[in-house]
Amino acid sequence: MPKVKVDGIEVEVPQGATVLQACEAAGKEIPRFCYHERLSIAGNCRMCLVEVKPGPPKPQASCALPAAEGQEVRTDSAMVKAAREGVMEFLLINHPLDCPICDQGGECDLQDQSLAYGRSHSRYTENKRAVTEKYMGPIIKTVMTRCIQCTRCVRFGEEVAGVEDIGAIYRGEDMQITTYLEKAFKSELSGNAVDLCPVGALTHKPVAFEYRPWELRKNLSIDVMDAVGTNIRADSRGRQVMRVLPRINEDVNEEWAHDKTRYHVDGLVRRRLDRPFVRKDGKLVPVSWDEAFDAIAAVAKGAGSSVAAIAGDLLDCETMFAAKSLVKAMGSDLIESRQTGMSYDVSSLGAVAFNPTIAGVEDADAILLIGTNLRWEAPLINTRVRKAIKKGAKVFAIGPEMDLTYKVEWLGNDLGVLGTLPESLAQAFDGAKRPLAIVGPGALAKGHGAALAFAKSANLVRTLEDGTAWNGFGVIHTAAARMGALMLGFAQKGGIGDIFRAAPKLTFFLGADEADFAMFANSFKVFIGHHGDKGAHHADVILPSATYAEKPGTYVNLEGRVQRADRAVFPLGDAREDWTILRALSEKLGHTLTFDSFEELRAAMAAEVPALGTEGLAGYSWDAPALAPDAEGPIAYPIQDFYLTNAICRASPTMQRCSAELLHGEDYAEAAE
Repeated sequence: MPKVKVDGIEVEVPQGATVLQACEAAGKEIPRFCYHERLSIAGNCRMCLVEVKPGPPKPQASCALPAAEGQEVRTDSAMVKAAREGVMEFLLINHPLDCPICDQGGECDLQDQSLAYGRSHSRYTENKRAVTEKYMGPIIKTVMTRCIQCTRCVRFGEEVAGVEDIGAIYRGEDMQITTYLEKAFKSELSGNAVDLCPVGALTHKPVAFEYRPWELRKNLSIDVMDAVGTNIRADSRGRQVMRVLPRINEDVNEEWAHDKTRYHVDGLVRRRLDRPFVRKDGKLVPVSWDEAFDAIAAVAKGAGSSVAAIAGDLLDCETMFAAKSLVKAMGSDLIESRQTGMSYDVSSLGAVAFNPTIAGVEDADAILLIGTNLRWEAPLINTRVRKAIKKGAKVFAIGPEMDLTYKVEWLGNDLGVLGTLPESLAQAFDGAKRPLAIVGPGALAKGHGAALAFAKSANLVRTLEDGTAWNGFGVIHTAAARMGALMLGFAQKGGIGDIFRAAPKLTFFLGADEADFAMFANSFKVFIGHHGDKGAHHADVILPSATYAEKPGTYVNLEGRVQRADRAVFPLGDAREDWTILRALSEKLGHTLTFDSFEELRAAMAAEVPALGTEGLAGYSWDAPALAPDAEGPIAYPIQDFYLTNAICRASPTMQRCSAELLHGEDYAEAAE
């Protein structure tokens, strides 16, 4: 490991580190525009100039210079200061004076660095060049006159998203960044390109001119748009969430978030349920909370223990625990979270978890995808697979063929392939040190007996030569609530079919909008949810609840990582937090729950399921059941529209437009500015 002196401070850096990284290790701030630690080195902007000895008597770009033993680096010499001022002066030659009306204002790297490292005036008097705006789709708004050609967006599209839609055309002062034939940037990760842009050339189109960053209150939360558990920051103004940004968590989402996570927020205030309703004479009529509770109590009196609860995909663990406690107090154990009809075996949580961990995917050297469209079901795991491929991993897949943004050897669309493995797959897994099988909901729909049998035959669970354990069996879920629900026992042996056969007289639907409500035609349906979607349309009583952004909660992602979210804003209208609704209802039903505060509820939940009491990986034991092989037949991916998978997204104008334009090819006219 080379030792480098930075402004007289000696630091030791890993082999292959750059001078810029050595400077940061010494606590020195190095300005940059093109350099980003998760992208390849371009060396475009030259803002990171430093003086290095031994070396030529001129400033050098620290981002592209390897650190070597005995180097002496100066970051604060007169030469470096003059060089940085010169670079900044060049960058600002053509940059427009848009700061007062630019959405990047207050969060702009160019603003900050021109203040810290630039001159107080410019010597250039020539006319600035102008560049026509480019169309990049419903997510990205462009003002390309501001672009400084750092190429971060180009490298992100190529290296992380795997969609090579953005590139540069022309040369020299005529160079422009644009999409191919000026079409939309068709990636589910496109919003990250806006975060990467160090100037205001790319901004968020859905919220253009809506807020200034200093107006917003920052709240830490967890994303519920999929089961990855992306760490997010929900920024609010008043009683509305204005934007969602990713937080850095190297074990989960690194610093990325997909577009559904970012841009569903306009759906949080649309089509909302803000008062209780009771169905009278076939129509839903607004009522008071007492009237709604009385209607439920009247049915519960005759139902006795014939009660069930169906949990939706976006629920927190506290809500599910409160519902379970109420149903149990009423004498029933009919609770289920797999509302779409799946009935895979849950006797071992290790057999339905993503055991290699999300970060561990990068270390796999042979990967088999079984019935999963990773690009839509877990985009941020798809990016990890891309990183594994860069390290030499081979990827095979069973399922309908589609573009996953990387090279895949498709083995067919039938689970029967697992019984007679092709030679190429067998050879790859035989020679693999860390083999990985990723089982998606397309395979789980028929159970996962064949996948578990493959895990055993391929020796996916093993101890490596260095003594570390490796479990290469990972299950992809699409519901943020799924693993938490399974830990709380929200699963019948035969899935939701068991509840249908039990024919409950009273059924609570907890934000469950995707269920087949025809199965419960003879049941009194109580919908506790936040949007007027499918569940509300079929309900006999509606109790308005809070969205994930309007309540604190515990969530468990697909790898079993327990994470906690804070409240960002308060519920709209008469809506209440779910657990308070269940607590008040329990009193009316004569089965008063034992907790009176959220803290007491969380403590009671942790007492029953200790793993939910602390944040971090729950650590499921691997005790895979021996199951009969699944029925052979074609696989179908459950997600048909990436942008409209839940009630919040379906209420979002931005998600509706993304679906219409990016998936269904509809054209949208752009108004002249």
